[in-house]
Amino acid sequence: MITFVRLPVAAMRALISGDRAAASVVAGVPLSPWVAEEKWLWEIRVADIERDPGAAEWVARLAVVDGQVVGHGGFHGPPDADGRVEVGYSVDPAYRRKGFARAMLAELIARAEGDPRVKVVRASIRPANVASLATIAGFGFVQVGEQWDTEDGLETLYERAV
Repeated sequence: MITFVRLPVAAMRALISGDRAAASVVAGVPLSPWVAEEKWLWEIRVADIERDPGAAEWVARLAVVDGQVVGHGGFHGPPDADGRVEVGYSVDPAYRRKGFARAMLAELIARAEGDPRVKVVRASIRPANVASLATIAGFGFVQVGEQWDTEDGLETLYERAV
């Protein structure tokens, strides 16, 4: 159902500069205005890849269904020293409430399970984010703590073993 397509750095740079048409050509799929509005994320991911080229295998994927981008997802980076990766995903508002977030999470977990370096998958969720809490339900995540995020405020940390 969901296919993840790697978003090349050149496409992210085109999105950052406001050239959605060029980014779509580089990405190989038409990008929606919603994807283009996520400039802040593409700036972070380009910086991640510039710091660590190996991060390109873990960050910035487009979630595609029947040739249409329905969202994006990936990890915050490669596995850390403890074998932990943190998932991140978002569904285009035009495609929400259709099961795509759960499908994306399932694919991300499968990706993590396919790498012997990964021991744990983490999700950090604001306590009031009912939709995200519902998304991780049934995937074996357990609450392991809390953290303060400078952008999002208080987040509850959930992890599942791989």
